[in-house]
Formats: sequence, structure tokens, C-alpha cells
Amino acid sequence: MDRFTRNYSILLGVVIVVAIFFGIKSAWQPAVWGLDDVLVSDPTLASYPYQFRVRSFKNGVAVISTPRSFDIPAIRFLEIINPKVAGKTQDDPAMIEAQQDLINHQKRAMGLILAQPDVKSVDWELDTQWLADHGVHR
Repeated sequence: MDRFTRNYSILLGVVIVVAIFFGIKSAWQPAVWGLDDVLVSDPTLASYPYQFRVRSFKNGVAVISTPRSFDIPAIRFLEIINPKVAGKTQDDPAMIEAQQDLINHQKRAMGLILAQPDVKSVDWELDTQWLADHGVHR
């Protein structure tokens, strides 16, 4: 092996080791896993068709996934998880009930996380992957 190939191989090996180290470091989030376990182990949330998940936790702020935002109407999400409300108007009693059920589950997720030590606030992050997997695009 000539000198250039040897040096190139060493440099490439160092770059790969550094990349692996930073990949493992960024994926290692035991605080997030613990908070997420709180949501997963709650029977009320576990029975809901959408699973709220903790995405990150930093400086006392927990970020939880949500299927709703100002960009995507709740009706689009509710028609997916609850086919009996598909095609109903926003003021239909069944749709209002489905919206309230979503709100109640989202509040419960927030309350459970806020009750945990070191959590000062909760932010919400649109779950674009879940929505895309179910045919909803922004």
C-alpha cells in the first residue's frame, strides 16, 4: 500500500469513527425515553388511535408529537382515525365529539408530561411522518 492510500484510509477511518460517535450521542436520549414511557403506559392514551410521543426534551421543555396544527385542519386527521365522521361537516355533533375527544387526549398527554420532574413546559410538533403515511400532505 502506498503512502497516499494509507493516509487516505486512516483519514477515512477517523471520519467514520467520529460520525458513528456523534450518531450514537445524538440518539442516546434516556430522558426522552423515560417521558415517552409515561405516555405509552397510560391506558387512556394507549387506547387512542394516535399515539402521542415525546420527540425531545431540553432545558425543561418537552416536545410532543401531534397530528394537528393550524396548517392542517383537525377534520382531515379525524376522518382517518374515525371513519364514521368522514364526510361530515365541522358542526356535525359526531365531528364535534371527535374533536373534543382529540382535545381531551392531547390535554391528558400534556398533563402527564408536565407532572414529571424537571419538565417546565410542553411544546407541540406536527407529526408530518404520521400524516404522510396516512395520505395527508401539507
